[in-house]
Amino acid sequence: MRRIAYVFGSLAAAGAGTYLVVYLYRWQWQRAILCGILLLVVEVMLLGIVLLARLTRIEERVKESDARQRELTERQEDVLVRLRQGSVEREGARFRWLEETTDRTYVFVPVLMVTGVLLSGLAWVVQRIAAATGRPAERRLAGRLAVLAAPEQPGVVGELEDPPALGRRAKRRTARVAVVGVVGAALLAALVVGLADLTQTREQSASGSEATSVLVQVDVRGADMTAERQALAAQQVWERCRDSTSVPLNHATLGSLGDGMFAGVVRPALAEHDRMRLRGCLEDAALDRAHLTVMGMGDTDADDD
Repeated sequence: MRRIAYVFGSLAAAGAGTYLVVYLYRWQWQRAILCGILLLVVEVMLLGIVLLARLTRIEERVKESDARQRELTERQEDVLVRLRQGSVEREGARFRWLEETTDRTYVFVPVLMVTGVLLSGLAWVVQRIAAATGRPAERRLAGRLAVLAAPEQPGVVGELEDPPALGRRAKRRTARVAVVGVVGAALLAALVVGLADLTQTREQSASGSEATSVLVQVDVRGADMTAERQALAAQQVWERCRDSTSVPLNHATLGSLGDGMFAGVVRPALAEHDRMRLRGCLEDAALDRAHLTVMGMGDTDADDD
């Protein structure tokens, strides 16, 4: 189930990111904002799924550790109870030979103790003699084995660890990561530069035509959307988009042709980049229950009717 959520979340994020770039290219800011919010929501959802999975694994590990600790505690208690029971059972049998009342002479234990003391003293004397006579031999052996000793490493105590192997696999992995990082950075830089070039406001060269004509169709939803409300929606969107181009549209009119069709005339004539910006602004989802579609856009001269 988690993998399915990852797949759908990744597909949703890829779609939202793609349409975000498309709407930015088309200068449709409202739709771009919606796609950006959707992308952010999907990313937060994926992050939440990952964190939830991590927390679940941590909780399972804590439960397993508690279960092992309880099991160990129960074993310890069981062993302690058994030891106590055994000690109680053996308590009456300690030094039974001292409790006997027969007339026997117990000389075995004192003799054994004296013999142990004498043997310990003899072993101490032998050890001291061996230590005094064996030091030169130990030094000679240490001198011979010094060439086989590993070099000392600062901060390393205990057994020596093998140094990490830097073979062909490690080098290939490092090279692969470097190549992927460079390619990813190049693609990201190209995307940023391309979007900046497409969405920047630049000065447009003068066109040979005097005006640009725009044919717009207005689609509305709702039973109360009459022709007057349809015309009002078209005028609102048209007035809002008059300042969306690099050239201010001071002389721009919009007239109704009937059946939801409207025609506008823009002076001075718009260049190609300004046309794209005006189209994107008109077709953007900026008005409730109304949508404008640009049916056509072209230049007109003074001789055209």
